[in-house]
Amino acid sequence: MSSPLPPVDTKASPSLPPAVAKPKKQPYPFYLGGLAATIAASVTHPLDLTKVRLQASGDKRMVESIKKTVRTAGFRGLFDGISGTWMRQMSYSLCRFWAYDESKKLLGVNPQSPPWMLAAAGVMAGSIAGVVGNPGEVVMVRLQGDFAKPPEKRFNYKHCFDALFRMVREEGPSSLLRGVGPNVFRSILMNSSQLASYDFFKAELLKTQYFEDNIACHFTASFAAGTVATTVCSPADVLKSRIMNASGPGSSSTLGVIRSSLAKEGPMFMFKGWLPAWSRLQPTTILIFLTLEQLKNAVDWKRGTL
Repeated sequence: MSSPLPPVDTKASPSLPPAVAKPKKQPYPFYLGGLAATIAASVTHPLDLTKVRLQASGDKRMVESIKKTVRTAGFRGLFDGISGTWMRQMSYSLCRFWAYDESKKLLGVNPQSPPWMLAAAGVMAGSIAGVVGNPGEVVMVRLQGDFAKPPEKRFNYKHCFDALFRMVREEGPSSLLRGVGPNVFRSILMNSSQLASYDFFKAELLKTQYFEDNIACHFTASFAAGTVATTVCSPADVLKSRIMNASGPGSSSTLGVIRSSLAKEGPMFMFKGWLPAWSRLQPTTILIFLTLEQLKNAVDWKRGTL
């Protein structure tokens, strides 16, 4: 005889509360990228200064160039032209981060998008930021390279705004676009390599079981992005520095600078200053993205969405 079945509970189980849809994340303030880049560039300014002086002068070694700067201008000389650096970051970098985010929206980029879409967004951002940031770029390069020149050839600008006004007054408004061609080219290379590769490496790392969206992941992705960007950008970076640091008729021709440099130094001139460029860009890239991610966390915390 089979055992009786247990009584069936006919009481309806309480219904679960409806799932609350997660609110769509608001966009971050447009200036966060520029602020992060300004903080990072202030820390790494001595290395950037050394890179520009190596590219624009006859100095051969990074350490010797640093010693020469300290010997002629003291330790404060390592921060020559920092106002130009701030001007450049709050124009060029602010614009490139904003334009990159907007370009990704325009192209419909998502975490599953192929790398070429990230690179395309970087190209669009670099094209815009290269033009917008060119005056600040010229001012920064001139302020940084001034003390590497003989006294009679120096510009002797007091600060970034003095440089800007004197350039317009003494050389005309067109001086603000000196070297805009190689600068836009470099900007395209930088944004399509640095910004796009950071997003790519970060997404790939998060697909593994070893990384979460934290500082370790951000550091590793930015380290890889910095190395890629340095190698890709070196030729345009050298040309930009040499053209912008020159003055006088005929000195702004990109082809003229290439011919002259090839004749005197050979094709490897395009990678002159690679080590100090990597030494500057690597910590700068890491600092930019670590700072940017923390600024985003701060915004999320303030909004109560962290």
